[in-house]
Amino acid sequence: MAETRILIVDDDEPHAQGLAEALERDGHHCQVATSGEEGLARFRELDVDVVLTDLVMRDRSGLEILREVKRSEPDVQVVMITGHGSVPSAVEAMQAGASTYLEKPVNIQLLREVVKKQVETRRERLANIELRRQLDRRFGFEGIIGNSELMRRNFGILQRVSPTDAIVLITGESGTGKELIAKAIHNNSRRKNAPFLAVNCAALAEGVLESELFGHEKGAFTGAIRSRQGVFEAADGGTLFLDELGEMPLSTQVKLLRVLEEWEINRVGSNKPIRVDVRLVAATNKNLEELVRDGRFREDLYFRLNVVTIDLPPLQRRQADIPLLIEAFIADLSEARGKRIDGISPAAQKVLMAYPWPGNVRELRNCIENMVTLAPSTRLDVDDIPPRVVAAVDPTSSGADMQGPPPSLDELEREAIAGALAYTQGNREQAAKILGIGERTLYRKIKSYGLR
Repeated sequence: MAETRILIVDDDEPHAQGLAEALERDGHHCQVATSGEEGLARFRELDVDVVLTDLVMRDRSGLEILREVKRSEPDVQVVMITGHGSVPSAVEAMQAGASTYLEKPVNIQLLREVVKKQVETRRERLANIELRRQLDRRFGFEGIIGNSELMRRNFGILQRVSPTDAIVLITGESGTGKELIAKAIHNNSRRKNAPFLAVNCAALAEGVLESELFGHEKGAFTGAIRSRQGVFEAADGGTLFLDELGEMPLSTQVKLLRVLEEWEINRVGSNKPIRVDVRLVAATNKNLEELVRDGRFREDLYFRLNVVTIDLPPLQRRQADIPLLIEAFIADLSEARGKRIDGISPAAQKVLMAYPWPGNVRELRNCIENMVTLAPSTRLDVDDIPPRVVAAVDPTSSGADMQGPPPSLDELEREAIAGALAYTQGNREQAAKILGIGERTLYRKIKSYGLR
């Protein structure tokens, strides 16, 4: 296990040295800074896991140290040390991101326990971050997970289109991750440091939608007591995401078409054109070609929008991605809930693979969130799956409430290992992570089950 690096910042040098000696006896490597200024300088030059800082010092406060640490290294744990009279300030520090606080005189045994917990928390977070990076490198694009043929094709399009300013139309059922795709496009474009704004066209009435998109002048309508900028202006230099575009009224479609042809907008109540520089990404769960045939969507706008199309398949058509998504969601949500979840049993994964997921990726994530939140142990099992999901699965394919004798544990394990190897294209390291077992254990089981 790597040595833990701790920075202690306290202008009471004997106190700081005493803390350092106590922690070094536990095998930690400590650096001491005897002023806030020195502490900030040391933090910038050192790679540290935990910062212990006094709250009140002569030159810089512990709050300043905390804010600098969290601004540049959010995963570094910060513990505040405070006198009896400064407890309210310590609470303020925790609201600003401190992990916890200790009162002077510091109880050494409590200090050791606190540092041990902070080190474990940081390592778990870094492990989850690294897992997500590995998944991204092998199975995804900008946090979007997938290894199915359909998703690999979409990732190829994303890699080519993101650096450009081309308009992108994203199609797919609700819950397939259209806004995630839009954000990924923005984050991989030259506009990534400019605004990303999103508008749901189905959520706003016609007049309100026009004002939201293009802005309005004071007095343009009843209640317009001041001029207001629309999202086209607010997103200038960045990306604008128009969701549920198929619900946009025809009158607004006319105005949107003009903007896309001229890149100028007119606020409601004004004839003065305003130039805008915006990258447009639109999304819909409707079939726009059918809407065009029915006269509910303008054909010329459809052709203007249909420059590059990314079609997101429903989760039912990308079953190979379900184990990867489960793994990624467990990593994210266990960290968010502060719970240790080591993985999911093969039987539980089989149930989740058999469920049709009408709500797509969003529904799967919500299901895993429910399981992680309520799970009584560190490994998710069939009993943790929401009853409605289990009830919807064919008993003969779920492994739960089966008619006739259930498959043996060996049969379930063999099927799970074969499935993991298929999903990872034979990558044993990644398959072992998906299954929650060691790589050597996996190798032995591959041999014992006669798998290739």
